[in-house]
Amino acid sequence: MMKRYVAIVGWRGRTDPQSVQDLVARLPADTVVVSGHAAGPDTWAEMAATARGLDTVIFAPNTDKYAENLQKLVAKKKLPPEKVNTAEVPNLRWPNFSDYATIVNKFYEGRDYEVAWSRDGAPTAAAKGFIEAFQDAGAKGLFPDDYDASRWADRVEKLSSHSADAISLFDVAMTVNVMRYISDLHIGRVNPSHFNFEIPVAEKKYDLAAFLEEHCVAATDVPSLIRSVEPDSDEYRATEAALAHYLDLAKQQEQNDAKPLPMVKETVLVGSDYPAARELLERLQLEGDIASDETRVETHFNTLLSQGVRHYQERHGLFADGKLTPQTIKSLNVPMTYRVTQLQDSLERWRWLPEPYLHPRLMVNLPEFVLRGYTPDQKLDFTMKVVVGQAKGGHATPVFVHMMKYLVFRPYWNVPVDIAKKELVPHMLNDPGYLASKNFEATDRKGNVLPEPTARQVARGMVMVRERPGPKNSLGLVKFMFPNVYDIYLHSTPAVALFARERRDFSHGCVRVQKPVDLAVWVLNGQSGWDQDKVEAAMNTGPNNRAVGLKTPLPIVIFYLTALPEEDGQVHFFNDLYGYDAELDKVLAKGPPYPVKPEPIVPSTKQGDTL
Repeated sequence: MMKRYVAIVGWRGRTDPQSVQDLVARLPADTVVVSGHAAGPDTWAEMAATARGLDTVIFAPNTDKYAENLQKLVAKKKLPPEKVNTAEVPNLRWPNFSDYATIVNKFYEGRDYEVAWSRDGAPTAAAKGFIEAFQDAGAKGLFPDDYDASRWADRVEKLSSHSADAISLFDVAMTVNVMRYISDLHIGRVNPSHFNFEIPVAEKKYDLAAFLEEHCVAATDVPSLIRSVEPDSDEYRATEAALAHYLDLAKQQEQNDAKPLPMVKETVLVGSDYPAARELLERLQLEGDIASDETRVETHFNTLLSQGVRHYQERHGLFADGKLTPQTIKSLNVPMTYRVTQLQDSLERWRWLPEPYLHPRLMVNLPEFVLRGYTPDQKLDFTMKVVVGQAKGGHATPVFVHMMKYLVFRPYWNVPVDIAKKELVPHMLNDPGYLASKNFEATDRKGNVLPEPTARQVARGMVMVRERPGPKNSLGLVKFMFPNVYDIYLHSTPAVALFARERRDFSHGCVRVQKPVDLAVWVLNGQSGWDQDKVEAAMNTGPNNRAVGLKTPLPIVIFYLTALPEEDGQVHFFNDLYGYDAELDKVLAKGPPYPVKPEPIVPSTKQGDTL
């Protein structure tokens, strides 16, 4: 009769021996308990099995004779330079692991400073799996050298010498890099608060010491483990797939030594000469804007090229007229390596999002000037154009996540103090009746309307100026509220002509929506009969400043992606509107330790409702 073997192992940091004892008590009488003989669940299982009279098989833990070496390395918070041929293999690129020192120490204390990643002078299967992952980190939008990708072959070779220094260095280096890699994939490398983004990434942090002990040290399928820590969203996976494609395009462009297309002074129309027509065809074929088997090109800008240009323009936030403009050529000359960086930056930001914001119901992508709405099962339901905060003048729309909680029909616009000082007071000095003539009124701190407010009162912030509700109100006829420190929200607008522009950064920070009626109906769907007729009535005839609460708050993300794959697989790219990509790339170029400490969120707005 074959015996039943049950291995019982676990994290040394557990404090519930009774659970293990209860498990052993339920095992059949012919069970053989297999244990790693380590402190915690292993030892508890041995003791419980012996007490029941069950057979046991004990695998002695890995040696702890390197404990002193490990303790010294961990205490230094910095790995020493390695004696290698730097002409062939560079020294450790980022030796400072002070940002991980506490959890590295916790990890080793939990295992009594037992070596984790090698056995008998060779790396464990888990270590080999992570080394392969480090070397392929570029496919994840990460930098392989951040995880010493080029160093591991040398370290593995040195393990065979059984040198205490080599074994200890290998172990601590592996621990630090696995922690970095897992954390970087799960929550991103840089805390978003470093950029004044209000995204609570800390909510999704792992206890890395426990995670490594429980899931990584003895991992048998490292690729599956890695997939499990990445964001579980279609958008993230599509961006990762797009990155692989554009890495290949960048390689092709480098191998072909592709030259920039010559610029033009004036727009090239269909039928006009363009000496680089052949090169333009090849460039449009590179990204699939023209089929690869098309060859109908001579020396002029023909219909085929125009169609390809139009498709390209649609994907890059340009005016899609199919004309070869200087702006279009400038965009076409952006190297694929830059598109790769945009996709890398997008992956980084997707990793920041915690649930439920990884699957929001509403998302505004600022550089794209587009709002998306999603069904409860995460399918794209609609898109609409938006106007966002101006790139200049300190009016950029902030990046944050919140819950939309209510709507306000026929709202007042409470003018921020700084806007009132700058834009209203000069007119009031020339015309004391200016506020009333422009549909404004002033109130005291109790909300009482003042009959004759003065420019001095407004300039000093002694009164609050507000614009009366109605179709000409700067907020339009409805605003969508998600209370936040910035006083930023979505709202309608009387300035509908701006939605015809390709670039739409005209507001003081708020997000103006193209189809407010449709959005209000969508937001209030299934709630108290709020159909289109009722919404339009509330906007046009109902009481002023009417608040309608949502029975179920909706997650909304105000986000920043300059590279975004659409559902049809086409990748769309947008200009770095606020320079946030450049800021992120600058931080990442410095290498770890990356900024991880949350910074206080500092709103740039003043008292009043941001427009």
